[in-house]
Amino acid sequence: MAGMSGIETLKAIRDSGLDCRVVILTVSDNADDLVAAIRTGADGYLLKDMEPEDLLAAIDETLNGRTVISDRLNGLLARAIREEAAAKQRDAAALTDREREILQGLAHGLSNKLIARSLEITEATVKVHVKNLLKKLGFRSRLEAAVWAVGRGMKQPE
Repeated sequence: MAGMSGIETLKAIRDSGLDCRVVILTVSDNADDLVAAIRTGADGYLLKDMEPEDLLAAIDETLNGRTVISDRLNGLLARAIREEAAAKQRDAAALTDREREILQGLAHGLSNKLIARSLEITEATVKVHVKNLLKKLGFRSRLEAAVWAVGRGMKQPE
């Protein structure tokens, strides 16, 4: 991309307040790039060498409120976040019961809208709870929180 990197473009989109889903399509399988994209607010991080049908399916999942990452990068992301989480002592006990419920929704990859429906609350209320739980746990993105929650066994069966 001329002029701006993908991360800079994503940051500009998020800073503008534009309400949209953003999927990074890249050749980079570098952990730092992946984590930077997720921290900046990417809804997906997909490698360009994916099979076309898998790429379309991943984009469709994103449109349905899920966060997607190329399969071969899941372990990479989990390790990077696990290492960071080990450096910071996070305590789920600091969360309210509602924040824990919302964190479980994040662990399932649900959008704010889908979490709101499942808990019978408004999407705006979910946004407030997500913001609060991210702050309490010291995460910059909902995906970081979701990976952390899954690693701690907080993902309840569907």
